[in-house]
Amino acid sequence: MAYPAHPLKGEPLTERLAIVVFNLGGPDGPAAVRPFLFNLFNDPYIIPLPQPLRWLFATTISTLRASKSRGYYNRIGGKSVLLAETQAQARALEEAAKPLAKDVRTFVLMRYWHPMAREVVQQLKAYAPTRIVVLPLYPQYSTTTTGTTLAALEQEAKRQNLTTPLETLCCYPTDPGFVDSIAAQLGGVYEASRAHGRPRVLFSAHGLPMKTIEGGDPYEWQVHESTKAVVAKLGIADLDWTICYQSRVTPVPWLGPPVEAEIRRAGADKVPIIIVPIAFVSEHVETLVELDETMRDLAKESGVPHFARLPAVRTNPTFITALAGFTERLRDKRTPCTASGTRLCPANHTKCPHVA
Repeated sequence: MAYPAHPLKGEPLTERLAIVVFNLGGPDGPAAVRPFLFNLFNDPYIIPLPQPLRWLFATTISTLRASKSRGYYNRIGGKSVLLAETQAQARALEEAAKPLAKDVRTFVLMRYWHPMAREVVQQLKAYAPTRIVVLPLYPQYSTTTTGTTLAALEQEAKRQNLTTPLETLCCYPTDPGFVDSIAAQLGGVYEASRAHGRPRVLFSAHGLPMKTIEGGDPYEWQVHESTKAVVAKLGIADLDWTICYQSRVTPVPWLGPPVEAEIRRAGADKVPIIIVPIAFVSEHVETLVELDETMRDLAKESGVPHFARLPAVRTNPTFITALAGFTERLRDKRTPCTASGTRLCPANHTKCPHVA
């Protein structure tokens, strides 16, 4: 696959560049579902309880949810597809980044199932790179996604005495490479959906507890910024759109409105809907099952005249080229989340990894 050349130029091609891309992870078979869930809910960034309460909570909820989660994964082959998706993105990125260094190798890191930080640091040490760039496959920053993964990687790098510094990207919620790759797909789907009425676009993101957001996490604000950037790029006058959230887990207050409520509202209004996974760059159980099956069924039951779901950007060349370009942005020591060199998040988002 050919990728457009990035306008930024690197230093003389003498370095061995390692690029680590990371995501949540997922079980690689039925037996891995419960331990995967335990790892997820035993993370203090996800469940901020002291031990042993967090261990007890993780043990209980992973046991209770394991059977239901296995049912979801059985609908997509019995395991998560996220590792295969991420590996495909890593291969595409390695190809796109070849002009940037003498030798380039990509590595896949997952937070809650293999390959996890210990394995990846071992792989990095064996490769012996002169430079390591770490890129999230989460466009928007949250302590519960990018924050926890970087903390785990940095801790393991220190434990194994990995001496090459980690150059880390925090987020890219409004980067043109991410925004344009969504808008280009959405334009065509929107035109096709107009045959069924004036479409309503539901930008859906994974939800978070309100307590996390109220504690200074910038995720919600960045989701809004991503959405506004896509809407602006789309350039459709009087576009009917809204933001909603999916995948609520615990009974405490979460970000809203939930996607279910917006689908029912669209049914009451008798308008076609297009769901855009604004916080996902890969396909996984929450797009392939939750959106494509559960939400599609709900739309039909609710009287929605037409249902469409935009695919994730996956290995879209525009998106992959943007990821490759981030390695040069980090080389220039600019703030990773912007092209301007200044912090992106407003100062009240105190969990932003950059100082105000």
